[in-house]
Amino acid sequence: MDAYEYSEMLKSLNIKMDNITLIVKPDNLKSRLKEIEELQQDSNFWNDSTNVAQIGQEKTRTERVLAKYNAAFDALKDGVEYFELAKAEKDEETLEMLYDDAINLETAIHALEVEMMLSGKHDSANAIVTIHPGAGGTESQDWASMLYRMYLRWAERHDFKVEELDYQAGEEAGIKDATFVIKGENAYGYLKVENGIHRLVRISPFDSNAKRHTSFTSVMVSPEIDDDIGIVIEDKDLRIDTYRASGAGGQHVNKTESAIRITHIPTNVVVQCQNDRSQHKNKASAMKMLKSRLYEYEMAKKQAELDGIEKSEIGWGHQIRSYVLAPYQQVKDSRSNQAFSNVDAILDGDIDAILEGVLISQAK
Repeated sequence: MDAYEYSEMLKSLNIKMDNITLIVKPDNLKSRLKEIEELQQDSNFWNDSTNVAQIGQEKTRTERVLAKYNAAFDALKDGVEYFELAKAEKDEETLEMLYDDAINLETAIHALEVEMMLSGKHDSANAIVTIHPGAGGTESQDWASMLYRMYLRWAERHDFKVEELDYQAGEEAGIKDATFVIKGENAYGYLKVENGIHRLVRISPFDSNAKRHTSFTSVMVSPEIDDDIGIVIEDKDLRIDTYRASGAGGQHVNKTESAIRITHIPTNVVVQCQNDRSQHKNKASAMKMLKSRLYEYEMAKKQAELDGIEKSEIGWGHQIRSYVLAPYQQVKDSRSNQAFSNVDAILDGDIDAILEGVLISQAK
């Protein structure tokens, strides 16, 4: 990278930083932190545990955003100053050092850019993920298990915790259904773009004739919302079924009907949980899942009304991404229109570039 290229990069980063400043409003964040500190100094503040938790989470998010903004702003300011000095003094050693730092600076500003897109009401929440294979039997069930592993590996890469709520193994291979919670900062903010149908094209390992097969699996993601969210669920609208937990053995199998399936009749939203041996605990988890799914359903319906989409079009029936393993290898997202060739890495959980690409395209 020569001096001209570095200068052009700085101009581009300055423009991005100016836009981010308009979104972040750092002075407002500082004022809000001061208000929170004053609230916390009032002894009566600590009497309301729910409010304490909410304010605490807000403070943590605000401090994190402000710290990242300040770090990027200061790094960019220093980069400009050092570049002007080094250019004036023809200091090649410093210029080389600045060139090396340029990529890191661009990465930091990009990360901040993405952070600003995760400012929705529940973006910081944990993500409840449900994977359900489409028609196709073993082939689709195996594809569902590949996606299941992909999300678990993504969570592992981010040091997020995973809590399994429901897992039903396929008869020959793969899974019939799986629901789990990924717990970590902005888990829902990132994974919300995974809502939809995922398509796989490959040479089937279950076909002795080695023919190419196309499989579909739906992924549903909803935020793990607080109990005080305004979703009212009436008993008359619920159908509750119990069944024996199933699986490969161990903790997934028991001799009593502890597993719970709840159907919300008006919307036909179905949730199920068999994580615990206690039917009572499974029901509590299932109700929390239902509340989150209904919240997501209502938000999608409102957005569809704003966009002029018919209610019948709401749901998971749209293909969002294709994973092609044969005759060539490519993963392409239909929303960002970005294509990636590192298919093995993606299926191993390296999906940040895909998620961020969709977030950025939707923001535009």
